Amino acid sequence: MGMKKVFTSQQKAAVALEAIKGDRTVNQIASAYEVHPSQIQSWKKIVQENLPALFTDKRRKEGKPEQELIDELYRTIGQRDIELGWLKKKFQLEP
Repeated sequence: MGMKKVFTSQQKAAVALEAIKGDRTVNQIASAYEVHPSQIQSWKKIVQENLPALFTDKRRKEGKPEQELIDELYRTIGQRDIELGWLKKKFQLEP
């Protein structure tokens, strides 16, 4: 039994990309790269699941965190309004 072969992320990406292209069967790719076919399927699945993240706009945040920020800002504004109202009352009571 030999040592476990370690693949770099670039090698994994190349194998997964070749599997996605579909020019050769998974078994042919497995023979060429000396990788088990189930491992190729696993890498292919990882690439396909994470591919949309490559095209997200990094400047924009996703909807939920943005909504949480808006809610926090509304809470802060409400708190400031209460404090301002209290200060106005306090200032008017003292001559």
